[in-house]
Amino acid sequence: MGYQERRVMVQLFRKILYILLGTFLYSAGIGLFLDPNALAPGGVVGISIIVSHTFGGETGTWYFLINIPIILLGWWRFGGKFIIYSFYAIALNSIFTNIFSLFPAVTGDRLLAAVAGSLLVGSGLGLVLKTGATTGGMDIIIKILRRKYPAIKTSTFFVTIDIMIVTISGIVFRDFNLAMYAFITVVLNGKVMEYILYGADEANLIYIVAEQPEKMLARILKEMDIGATILAGKGAYSNRQKQIIMCVVKKRLTPALQDIVRQEDEKAFLIITSAKEIYGEGYKNITVDPL
Repeated sequence: MGYQERRVMVQLFRKILYILLGTFLYSAGIGLFLDPNALAPGGVVGISIIVSHTFGGETGTWYFLINIPIILLGWWRFGGKFIIYSFYAIALNSIFTNIFSLFPAVTGDRLLAAVAGSLLVGSGLGLVLKTGATTGGMDIIIKILRRKYPAIKTSTFFVTIDIMIVTISGIVFRDFNLAMYAFITVVLNGKVMEYILYGADEANLIYIVAEQPEKMLARILKEMDIGATILAGKGAYSNRQKQIIMCVVKKRLTPALQDIVRQEDEKAFLIITSAKEIYGEGYKNITVDPL
């Protein structure tokens, strides 16, 4: 086996291991903290908890069943490679959640359950997203919605759907306090996930220098639904004209962009730096004064 083949095998093993560890943590947060306390943290898992507590059945099983049509839709829209790893993560989440549900809740204090569950769920989700996979569900649906309604921000979709699910949980369980605790989990999940992925930075400013960036740029624009700018450059040593792709990427999307660059040109020169203040479409409004 040559160097390139070994490298591919190592990357594959690392991705499988990250997803395994991530889903283990994710499911522990659900099965040991959130689910037994009827806390629905948004997304498909939140829907699964509501359905499980209302109609019976295991939350992990409902999570798997609800994700099946979503996965099929994602397969149709985005192709098999993107979906395979996500299906692997969904299956593991379902199995681990059902296993953890066999154990008693670690705590009956809903505030402690919300905090501890969010730390585990956010950490697990961050590890899964590092591989370029997703936990299915709303990630796929929102990716489709963004293509149909590009003027609406991704974060707006996520927040709107999560608030709807949290509100429904409060109505179904007839407990406003439950909804408030569930909302805490939504906020903490996102914060922990982003910290696991990229620390405290808001976004990343990325420069890509490649010999033939056309195909790479086309994939970035199509698959990631972000903008980019082409800068003209010149190699100091080679004296050759070069094109430089510059783009600003949300923290959680950076691994996907790295995968595209790696797949199209392993010799590409990639610079990733933190971007603290960003104004323009998809970010802050420059016409609004900061508080």
